[in-house]
Amino acid sequence: MLNKRNRVISRVITYVLVSIISFFCIFPLIWMIISAFKPKNEIRTAIPSLMIDSPTIDNFKRVLVDAGFINYIKNSFIVSSIACIISMVIAIMAGYALSRYYKKRIVKVSNFAMMLSQMIPGVLLLVPLYIIMQGLKLLESYQGLILAYTTFVIPLCTFMMSSFFDTVPLALEEAAEIDGYNKFQIIIKVIIPLSIPSLISTGLYAFINAWNEFMFGYIFISTDKFRTLTPAIMLFKGANTIDWGGMMAGSVVAVIPVTIIFLFLQKYFLAGLMSGSVKG
Repeated sequence: MLNKRNRVISRVITYVLVSIISFFCIFPLIWMIISAFKPKNEIRTAIPSLMIDSPTIDNFKRVLVDAGFINYIKNSFIVSSIACIISMVIAIMAGYALSRYYKKRIVKVSNFAMMLSQMIPGVLLLVPLYIIMQGLKLLESYQGLILAYTTFVIPLCTFMMSSFFDTVPLALEEAAEIDGYNKFQIIIKVIIPLSIPSLISTGLYAFINAWNEFMFGYIFISTDKFRTLTPAIMLFKGANTIDWGGMMAGSVVAVIPVTIIFLFLQKYFLAGLMSGSVKG
């Protein structure tokens, strides 16, 4: 009876703590959505409230129609999709090499270099990258953002794919070699079909990372033609005033596509994260 009582108490405490932590994590999102539907006078009230006296969609109209966020959404989707595809192609090849040829010296050096790159904050590379992009005439273009985003997500994408490839038995590759497949055919026809959950989870990480990135998009792009969604939210911040309603509505618009994608792919995302967690 005592052990059962202790288990019940432990379970209650766990649920209470998890509920409190979850509330703190989700409260900013709730406040952002509520503020997006508030008129200006309610947003600037001296006493904040979770209730909306006069709900309005004027903030969303100002964001989507007046501020031209449709174009920014298109730009973010183009840049994020291309960066995701390029990152996945490189990560699959590099991850396979790290998994199968880890004893070779060049692979060890590459592995160490990618691990080292993860220790360097992106902000330290901002000035050198800006100078490089300026020299290559890639500022104010999709290519500059795609190159920057791809560079920063490749290491972790490679490690994620390598972790999964470690769980694929070598016997499958040996059987494919007996059937006459070369290495490229083995990767395309044997390895990749088995790694769909890991591909989706890794690709989702690359896409979301590029979609949410702010710093490089804000520095490399200054024209509306190529501006992406996240830096565009800063347009509602003036020198002396901030359009909080527009900023909150723009943030909601930025979150919705990623949320929808994640809801549809969360099963594969979790399966991909778990697939490489147990080896042997």
